Amino acid sequence: MLTGLELGWIDYLLVTLAAVAAGGINALAGGGTLITFPTLVAVGIPPIMANVTSTVSLCPGYFGATLAQLADIRTQMQRLWLVLPAAVAGGVLGAILLLNTEEKVFQALVPFLILLASVLLAVQNPVRNWLNQRLQQHESQGIPTFWVIPLILLAAVYGGYFGAGLSVIVLAALALILDDSLTRLNALKQAVAFCVNVAAAVFFLFSGKVVWSVAAVMAVGALIGGVLGGRLAGKINPTTLRWLVVSIGVAIALIYWIRQ
Repeated sequence: MLTGLELGWIDYLLVTLAAVAAGGINALAGGGTLITFPTLVAVGIPPIMANVTSTVSLCPGYFGATLAQLADIRTQMQRLWLVLPAAVAGGVLGAILLLNTEEKVFQALVPFLILLASVLLAVQNPVRNWLNQRLQQHESQGIPTFWVIPLILLAAVYGGYFGAGLSVIVLAALALILDDSLTRLNALKQAVAFCVNVAAAVFFLFSGKVVWSVAAVMAVGALIGGVLGGRLAGKINPTTLRWLVVSIGVAIALIYWIRQ
C-alpha cells in the first residue's frame, strides 16, 4: 500500500487521460506504456511502483486485444498450450526481478528501458515486413518447434520486468520458429502478451507496490481508450501515431538522462 504520497484530483485526471491515450495507442499502434509510466512518475509515484501500477492497470487492454482475435487463437490452442508455461513463468520471473531491483538501480535503468521500448516500436513495421517475407519464403521450416519455448521465456522475462515493446519481441520469436501466416501469428502473439501481462500483474497484486486508487481509474481509462481506438481504426494513420509515440519515448529517455 502506498504511503507518504498524496495525489490530488489533477493527478488522477492526468493518469486517467494517460490511460485513455495508452488504451487507444495500444489498439492502433502499440506503445501505450511509454505514456502511462512517465505520467505516473511525473505525479510523484516512485518508478517501481509506477511500473507495477501501469502493468496491473493495462490488463483490460491486453484482454480486449486477445478477445478481438479469439477466432484465430482458438485454431492454435496446441501452440498456445506449448508456449503458455514459458509465458507465465517468464512473466512471473520478470516481476520477481523487478521487485528485487533497488529503486536507485531501476531508476538508472529507466532511460535505457524507455529507449529500448522506443526502438522496438520504431522497428515494428520493418520487422513485420521482414517476417512476412521470411514466412512467404518458408525459411522457418526445419527449425524444431520446441525452440520457440526459450525464446518466449526470454521475451516474457522482459515483459514482466518492464513490458513496453513486448509485442514486437513476441511476434518476432514466434515468426522465427513457426511457419504460418502473419495474421495467425499476430493473434497468437496477443494471447502470449496477455498471459505474460496477467502473470506479472497477479504476482504484483501481493507485492504491496500497487497504487490501487490509481490502478482503478487507469483500468477504466484504458478500457475506454481501447474502445475508442478500435472505433478510430482506419481514421488515424497508425504509422504516424507510432512515430509520435516513438518521439515522445525518446524525448522522455533524454529527459531522464539529463536529470540523472
